[in-house]
Amino acid sequence: MVFDLPAVSGGALTILDMYHKKAIADKENEYIFVVSLPRLEQTDTVTVLNFPKVKRSWFHRYYFDKFQAKKLVNQYNPDKIISLQNIMVSGTKIPQEIYVHQSLPFTEHKFNLFAHPRLWINQNIISRMIIKSIKRAQRVTVQTEWMKSAIIARCGINAQKITVEPPRLIIKITQYINDGASRFFYPAAPFVYKNHIAIIKALIILKNQNINPQVTFTLDGSENRLTGRLKKLSQNNGLNVVFAGNMQHEKVLRIYSKSVLLFPSYVETIGLPLLEARMSNSPIICTDEPFCKEICSDYDKVAYFKYNNYSELADRMKEVIEKYEPI
Repeated sequence: MVFDLPAVSGGALTILDMYHKKAIADKENEYIFVVSLPRLEQTDTVTVLNFPKVKRSWFHRYYFDKFQAKKLVNQYNPDKIISLQNIMVSGTKIPQEIYVHQSLPFTEHKFNLFAHPRLWINQNIISRMIIKSIKRAQRVTVQTEWMKSAIIARCGINAQKITVEPPRLIIKITQYINDGASRFFYPAAPFVYKNHIAIIKALIILKNQNINPQVTFTLDGSENRLTGRLKKLSQNNGLNVVFAGNMQHEKVLRIYSKSVLLFPSYVETIGLPLLEARMSNSPIICTDEPFCKEICSDYDKVAYFKYNNYSELADRMKEVIEKYEPI
């Protein structure tokens, strides 16, 4: 029985799809997927149970986790539970494996309760549930070596209990072609730690040097107050930022082939755009965080900067423009 209620988009959905494909290919076992919105294929050995109401509110999710999940486990009586949502399914003694892709409990970056209450809750309350689940689970799967090391240090568990399994991306992607244009791309959700502001600040520095490259965000500026401020700041400074809005994954993959990936995020488990841009052979500018250095360690088209050093990011962008996309 595979539980993954949060997955509806981005990296979480990629992981769910990966496990779903593995289940379809496995003809020796039967699988039951418990999800919210994704419409997954069903076969003779793969059953999909959708519970869209859990996405309505925190209360709906809490009610499901507290009561419905246990009823489903008792109803189907699986041999094993695989939780792809960082936390074990409660109220059962059935052996469980968990997939941990929430890095907030293990990052050095701390968030303020009043400035970022949801992130603070994740980092200080939900993190306790994650750590408890890690200690109790039979096995733990993570995406990167840095996460494995961080979990061992924080939870004090045996390294043999943790499996490192990077996402296996089975995608068709066009190779990067330098057409002489100055284009950058940042596909990311509207969260503060995604650090879009670093790009805006760097662009202002470049604008003062008469350099105004195009940057495309997968935001439209209406998602929350943060993105609204980003759009207003961009417009007020005459920056060439395209607020393109949410995109189909196929379009994101096409854009890599004609853009330089900017990745200023400082809280990630792995950062899937880094993997995708590598597959496209695109230039990458990213933070010097452990997850970036692990993914790009042997890549020859990467430049790093400190996540809050905007002038350093501006320098890296200028260098890439001169090297790959001369003005």
